[in-house]
Amino acid sequence: MIVPYLQDLEVKDKRVLMRVDFNVPMDASGKITDDTRIKEALPSIRYILDHGGSVVLMSHLGRPKGKIDLTFSLKPVAVRLSELLHQPVLFAQDCINDATQKLSKDLKKGEILLLENLRFYPAEENPEIDPTFAQRLAKLGDFYVNDAFGAAHREHSSTATITRYFSGKSAAGLLMQKELNFLNQLVHNPKHPFYAIIGGSKISSKIGVLKSLLSKVDTIFIGGGMAFTFFKAQGIPIGNSIFEEKSLSTAKEFLESCAKNKITIFLPEDLVIADAFKENANTKIIATKEGIPSGWQGMDIGPQTREKWALELKNGALVFWNGPLGVFEFPPFALGTNAIAKALASYNTLRIIGGGETVSAINALGISNKFSHVSTGGGASLEFLEFGELPGINALIIK
Repeated sequence: MIVPYLQDLEVKDKRVLMRVDFNVPMDASGKITDDTRIKEALPSIRYILDHGGSVVLMSHLGRPKGKIDLTFSLKPVAVRLSELLHQPVLFAQDCINDATQKLSKDLKKGEILLLENLRFYPAEENPEIDPTFAQRLAKLGDFYVNDAFGAAHREHSSTATITRYFSGKSAAGLLMQKELNFLNQLVHNPKHPFYAIIGGSKISSKIGVLKSLLSKVDTIFIGGGMAFTFFKAQGIPIGNSIFEEKSLSTAKEFLESCAKNKITIFLPEDLVIADAFKENANTKIIATKEGIPSGWQGMDIGPQTREKWALELKNGALVFWNGPLGVFEFPPFALGTNAIAKALASYNTLRIIGGGETVSAINALGISNKFSHVSTGGGASLEFLEFGELPGINALIIK
């Protein structure tokens, strides 16, 4: 199985239809608050332009639920992309209509066209509703390139179905190539000791990847809200902390599997707890074994845990991290996530951040460039780690 790359395509004098992930956060006024995903697509766009091609870009933004909703318009993205590239970016007010088809056909070498939100059409997320949607998109380019790793775990019209119309003419973009190069190091013959840090609130959303890690890692660190389900499964009082009742048996079984596979598992030894889920709540630090009293809830890993984990993580030849270790959106409870981020940033080992909220925390600290790789796809990176493949990548494979 071979994944063709952008460099394999002769793009001179050709229109390259490229799926990108411009699902960027915006404030209430429609201003982009973080343009990281736009910047990550620039190398592929510049490669095509530098090699004499033109580019037709397509993306989704938010969840407009298959209807036109201009609060989810990609027009502000076209403006920002133009600023970053220092050249005009044409904008199509629809992604498949006749006017858009004409704009695409009239593109000259070196020009860029950005299509309106793909998810204004229900067939984007549900290709079976209207197979002609992917077909009409396909008419907009001579080649197809998927550079949207963040959407590669979705079997949508623009990420999977569309490749049927580009036999021998589709490829992965430079960002997708970079993601695969790093994430393959987690799946195939990873370096050891291999450490994984898994945070976030729910076991149910990450149990698949946790189980897949059993055959790969040497040590697992578990923090964030999901830790309290593990504590409760062990009979440790968790007060008013969040937990998943339906996942208690799963948590217990996972701990038993770690012991059976001789995998070291770290759970927080001390905790920062609060008497309310708010930024200015009263707080105190307790030893986990004491249990959390009623009326209080866990909000972050404690100082002893931060120090111990930071020292231990230094020994990992490979570290993968997905999910914050506390309620990091409240500054008083971001200390654990920030401490581990800063510690990892100072090491010289292979450190891969698995997208999602962890990236937001690292970006806020201004240290993303200190890591080996910061993935642009949280869900996609976890699914790739779990299954070793993604629909958007499989669709590109030369069979």
